[in-house]
Amino acid sequence: MTIKRKLTGRKSKIALPAGLTDCQIHIYDTRFSAHPNGPAIPEGCPNISDYRHVADWLGIDRSVVTVANAHQADNRSLLAIMADFGKNFRGIASLHNGLNAGEIDSLQHAGIVGARIMDLPGGAIPFSSLYEIDNITAPRGMMIAVQFNGNGFLEKWSTLKGVKSRYVIDHHGKFFNAIKPDGKEVDQLKLLIDQGNCWFKFAGCYESSTSGPPDYEDVGQIARVIAKYAPDRIIWGTNWPHNASTSTEDYPDDMELLEVALSWVDSKHHQKVLVSNPEELFGFPKWNGHKIN
Repeated sequence: MTIKRKLTGRKSKIALPAGLTDCQIHIYDTRFSAHPNGPAIPEGCPNISDYRHVADWLGIDRSVVTVANAHQADNRSLLAIMADFGKNFRGIASLHNGLNAGEIDSLQHAGIVGARIMDLPGGAIPFSSLYEIDNITAPRGMMIAVQFNGNGFLEKWSTLKGVKSRYVIDHHGKFFNAIKPDGKEVDQLKLLIDQGNCWFKFAGCYESSTSGPPDYEDVGQIARVIAKYAPDRIIWGTNWPHNASTSTEDYPDDMELLEVALSWVDSKHHQKVLVSNPEELFGFPKWNGHKIN
C-alpha cells in the first residue's frame, strides 16, 4: 500500500515562538542506496522538498538531521543533505574509531555536531560503544544522541552517569513497557539530569506508547514529570518522516503531535523547549530571525 504522507494542515492552536527548532528528523536522497546491513529506505524516499512543506506548516526555522539507519555508518547521504539545507541545520552522524581526526574535522565543518547511538534493531552504533564515542565527542565539544529500549535503563544507568559529553536520551526514553511517574526509573533519570550534561527528547511518542493517540497518556505522564523537574533539559522533534507508520491511515498529524508534546510542558517554558534548549545542546547561535534557506 502506498503511503501518502501528510505535509500540511491546519494552523497551531498554540502560539509558537520564532526560532522553533525540530531536533529529530531523517531525510533521504535518491542518490544514496540503503546499506545492506540496514533497513530499507522508506517508501517514496521522503526528501528535502517534502520536509520543507512540513517545516513551513509547523513554523520550523531550524532542524537537526540524524543519519538514517538505512545508511548505517555511512555519512555521505547526511552530508549531501546538510549541504543542500544550509546554515540553519545541524547534523548527527555515525562516528566510530575508524574515522581519523581529519575526517571528523570535515564532519564538524559541514555542520555535524553530534554522534548517534542506536541500540535497537537496525541501529549502526550500539550502546556498548558509548564510551568509545564519548572519547571522540567530549574533547571536540560534540554531543551524543542515545537511543535504546528504556526498560533496560536501570542497567545502563551507571554507564550513562560516566559520559563526559553533552547527551540526549532519545524518544522519551523509549519505555516499551510503561513505567510509573513515581518509579525508580524516573528518579534515576532525574539524577542524570542533575549532572548537567543530560537532556531528554520529546519525539516519536507513538513508537513506545501502549495507550496510543490522541493523548499518548502513558508517555505523557512521564513527560510531564520530567518537564516540570527540568524544563531547561527538554527538547522536541517531529521524528519526521515517521518511519514506524506503514499506511496512510496510521500516518500521524505533525501539528497534533506538536500540540500534544507542548501540552506536557508549562506554556512559560515553550520558548526554552523549542528554541533556547536546542541552542545550548546543538550549538545553534541565538535566534536572530533567519529563516531556512
